[in-house]
Amino acid sequence: MKNFRILSALAFAAILFSACGNNGTRLLPNVSGKAGEVVIVINQSEWEGAVGDELRELLASDCPFLPQKEPLYTLVNITPANFTNIFQIHRNLLLVDIDAAEDTTKVTYRNDIWARPQCVITVTAPDSESALELLESDGRNIQTMLEQAERDRIITNSKKYEEVSLRPVVCKFIGGSPYFPAGYKIKKQTDDFIWIAYDTQILQDIFVYRFPATGDGDFSPENLVEKRNEFLKKNVPGMFENTYMTTSNITMPSVEYLKYKGRDFAEMRGFWEVYNDYMGGPFVSHAFYSQDGKDIIVLEGFVYAPKYDKRNYLREVESILYSFEWNNSGRKD
Repeated sequence: MKNFRILSALAFAAILFSACGNNGTRLLPNVSGKAGEVVIVINQSEWEGAVGDELRELLASDCPFLPQKEPLYTLVNITPANFTNIFQIHRNLLLVDIDAAEDTTKVTYRNDIWARPQCVITVTAPDSESALELLESDGRNIQTMLEQAERDRIITNSKKYEEVSLRPVVCKFIGGSPYFPAGYKIKKQTDDFIWIAYDTQILQDIFVYRFPATGDGDFSPENLVEKRNEFLKKNVPGMFENTYMTTSNITMPSVEYLKYKGRDFAEMRGFWEVYNDYMGGPFVSHAFYSQDGKDIIVLEGFVYAPKYDKRNYLREVESILYSFEWNNSGRKD
């Protein structure tokens, strides 16, 4: 991998010295590549061996709660000799440096090295066995770094191209709001439920609803599903009589309890379907206490895209949920 390190260092130096403004600020190009892609720079022998198998298991295993098989990320592998300017500006880079001359084993996380906004992860190890151990121990961190990078790009665009009419409405309703990009519109609003839709050939809609907290199992999977079904039956009819959206029980939803930017919430993933009809797809929701603790607030995004892959569409609505801010927290661009 010696040639890999020399090539990377020279390329970085060339960009560093040639892409600076008069005040010394680096002027970086916009990233290239498609959403959900990761370029892995690795020797061919390692890619075809155990290290490559581990990387594929880590990053290209099936994305959970999608009706058809889709990988977590679309992987593009190239050798260090082919790591040219075309690939250096890709949105997500994973550089695998396995060399006996290395005396350290580490994973390095960096941003905006050759382009902006860019995620660059470097795995450094003296041999394949050490690299495998590193990928196993740091695998979740690598996934998280990539997830956050993809999410942040979407949130940045949502704020930049915000549908400014929506945030005040949602803030008045629950005391805070996600940032909705242009094209989203209110489809339905009641005292305890708002349906915000982005409907083209593909549906990427957001529900916002609230119900009183009891303090007893508020965020249990059973309670969240029960409340979800109550709200959807009441507010989201299907195309025909006696049809309405509900939670599919073919695969029960999963619930994970998370903390993000100081806010605790229950993240639920599952499948929705239309009772007495054949429509369905994936959904993700965030449930958390209102600021006064009296209510449970639920933000939910769902996708209906029967002719298309759904991974990226679901990531987009999921990222909108993650953009939520309380109205008194100030805008953080």
